Amino acid sequence: MLEDYFVKPETVDRIRASWISELIERYVEWMAARGYAARTVLHRVPLLVGFGAFAEERGATHWDELPAHVEAYVRARLQSRSGFQDTHARRGAAIRSVIEQLLRLVLPAHADRQHLRVGWPFAGQTPGFPAYLRDERGLREASIYHYGHHLRRFEAYLDRIGCHDLGTLSTQILSTFVITAAEGMGRSAMIGLCSSVRVFLRYLRLEGVIARDLASSVELPQVYRLADLPRSIDWDDVRRMLDAVDRRAPIGRRDYAILLLLVVYGLRAREVALLTLDDLDWTRERLHVRDRKAGHVAVYPLSPVVGEAIVAYLQRGRPPATERRLFLEQRAPHRPLRWHAVSDRASHYLHKVGVTVRRPGSHTLRHTCVQHLVDAGFSLKAIGDYVGHRSPSSTEVYAKVAVETLRDVALGDGEALP
Repeated sequence: MLEDYFVKPETVDRIRASWISELIERYVEWMAARGYAARTVLHRVPLLVGFGAFAEERGATHWDELPAHVEAYVRARLQSRSGFQDTHARRGAAIRSVIEQLLRLVLPAHADRQHLRVGWPFAGQTPGFPAYLRDERGLREASIYHYGHHLRRFEAYLDRIGCHDLGTLSTQILSTFVITAAEGMGRSAMIGLCSSVRVFLRYLRLEGVIARDLASSVELPQVYRLADLPRSIDWDDVRRMLDAVDRRAPIGRRDYAILLLLVVYGLRAREVALLTLDDLDWTRERLHVRDRKAGHVAVYPLSPVVGEAIVAYLQRGRPPATERRLFLEQRAPHRPLRWHAVSDRASHYLHKVGVTVRRPGSHTLRHTCVQHLVDAGFSLKAIGDYVGHRSPSSTEVYAKVAVETLRDVALGDGEALP
């Protein structure tokens, strides 16, 4: 199978000389059977050969020992390349994803990520923390994923300063970490980071890893109620964004349907990603949105423009698959589109047409939907129910912004003002 992708015999020989060559060949066969592009195979195999050599240098002698070396390998790869922090984060996630996919395929004992989260930070010292978040705190997998993201940053910082024993954590170390992290993060990101670290510290105290509760050493950024303005855009920008989608291509038909769902119904990225073929009631012209953040199911009338966009995607854009999720990745193996990919598509088109907005993404279109309903005179209660707000306070922020009136004032000469 390797000969189908690598022309030079010496290249094939180098791959087969790896102590994990059997795993790599099985992975290549798996990718070929699912229609992965040749360029994807050519990119991933050298990455895995490097991972095998790295793990071997660190003393790995058996395949079951490979997961313990994933994060160290990712950090080593990133340190050898320059780039911005957000670029490093995306590259690290891509490297980690390839290795995790290999491990899930060839190590059945590690296939269930609920029992072993490959690459989970501090896995050696606190292996039970993901289960604690899931079973004791009742968090969703998406929320647990965010904990892992934030704690990897904390773990990387401790590695840099040579603090490898969680039992030696101190107030000074934690304070310095927060100050250092704040230099490259916004307020919302800092709130997520600090909250995750505080929960982790309480868990460490509960398990007896640290002698006293250090959670109070990590202070959350000050947040004032209704201090922020909604991240909405006007409808002219929405039209420009939709017009920028190339609906001649399958991916364009998919993205067009996604953007309409976000802006017409104000859905969250996660809610769009979880839509299935069974959620479309064509007979009654209804759209079912299940498992919302507030824990309920919403039923919407299926807008003709949204329905037409979905039909176009289903007929001439959706890859053939038995998967019941509505939106799939265009590349093999055509997995269900994940929530962050939904948000990325919204961000892509907002950037494409030059719309300037803070943190562009799926929530920009959700905010736009809400602001449009506010400007149309709907009550905050009705709007909150429509977009699935858990609390009325989530909708109140829109009441203080008269967008169109303020725009007229800003563009006028001021002579009409009293």
